[in-house]
Amino acid sequence: MILDLKGEPKMESIIGMLFSMVDGNYKRLKSIVAGMSQEELDYKGPNQEYNSTAQLIRHLAYVDLKWVYRIKGEPVPKLLEEKYGPMFDKNNQIPLIYGISLETLLTDYDDVFNMFQSICYQLTDSEWDKIVEYENGKKATIRWGIWHIADHNRYHQAHINQLRKWYKAEKNKVNF
Repeated sequence: MILDLKGEPKMESIIGMLFSMVDGNYKRLKSIVAGMSQEELDYKGPNQEYNSTAQLIRHLAYVDLKWVYRIKGEPVPKLLEEKYGPMFDKNNQIPLIYGISLETLLTDYDDVFNMFQSICYQLTDSEWDKIVEYENGKKATIRWGIWHIADHNRYHQAHINQLRKWYKAEKNKVNF
């Protein structure tokens, strides 16, 4: 296997390169969480003080969904907002979710990823520097937004990997 940043066939070259970063990180995330039990998926770290893997997967799907609609120049439809959101709860934390299966979380995230892929097929390289509304009054280019999707996913993969280490260490202590 040769690793590269080549985009999909029929995708503009620069957009394709950025898409491939997102695609590679999304595939890596799925491999990291593959086979995770419900208990581990809902595990919130030592003293239950961190975001669980389930929370992080839902958060990533929601942030990516927001970017799909920013790129489209449209608000997120209410049904999708209710399904994936909100970004933060009333305490400004990633919302708590519990008991949602890995299969459901990844199927929902696949739906968002497919929307993202579809929008990338529609974009042209000349649109990659188009400015869109970001958050808190900030603006960003589509180029930066697609990079952010990839970077944000990788960032939370580190958290998920740490949660997995803590979970395994706790389970090993119990078994001794």
